[in-house]
Amino acid sequence: MKFINYLSDIVNVEIYPMISLIIFVLFFASLIIYVITSDKNYIQKMSDMPLDKNDDNLNYSKYE
Repeated sequence: MKFINYLSDIVNVEIYPMISLIIFVLFFASLIIYVITSDKNYIQKMSDMPLDKNDDNLNYSKYE
């Protein structure tokens, strides 16, 4: 039996692709809105942290 035969037995199966498309579009639209409206200084500070030679921001005592 082919896979398409299983799908034909499900009631209202045509709604599932629309729901997944809506979730996909909403997720990426909200992600784009978040990136556009985010604070650029904060993003720059976070991206520079791994390369920062200043140890003032690091607190290793909680890991020891």
